[in-house]
Amino acid sequence: MARANTTKRAILDAALELAATKGITGTTMDEVAELAGVAKGSLYYNFSSKDQLFEAMLQEGVGSLADSLRTAKGELRGWPAIEALVRQLLDRIAANAPLAKLMASEIFRTDRAWQQTLFALRHEALAVFEAAIDETEVPAGRAGIMASSVFGAVLLAGLEWLVFEPERSRDEVAAGILATLNTSAPIE
Repeated sequence: MARANTTKRAILDAALELAATKGITGTTMDEVAELAGVAKGSLYYNFSSKDQLFEAMLQEGVGSLADSLRTAKGELRGWPAIEALVRQLLDRIAANAPLAKLMASEIFRTDRAWQQTLFALRHEALAVFEAAIDETEVPAGRAGIMASSVFGAVLLAGLEWLVFEPERSRDEVAAGILATLNTSAPIE
């Protein structure tokens, strides 16, 4: 059983690495098997199709992200929760930049077999942000779109940080994002 888990892990890691650099469409199952160091038969034993492989990879990555956000929020409420969530999401982006790149590129593609799975997992992650935002003084019905805005801003700012300004600290990036969010401009 441990060998099967090791094989599956190697396949998922290889698929993520390739998809982050070549895109899912540009990644072949042959390349995944080669990079994972497994026979093609082992790849297809674990994942019967490319769609199944990438759905499993996204499910694992985004599901883990949602769990880490729930943990970061914990019992915090309102603005302290938002601060903790921004920092946690930045930490997760830094720890797994390939997954962040893949999420940014795949989130709006509606023609993928795994779109429903990704949508559901995205909703899980956004719900944590939405709960924290809802605990602040925002007009009724706005927390959902604000959660999408914050999540998207942090995802893209995190990638921008890693690619173009890696010398900055996570705290500096978080402070910039939080300062942008915490304006005194009225919300109409």
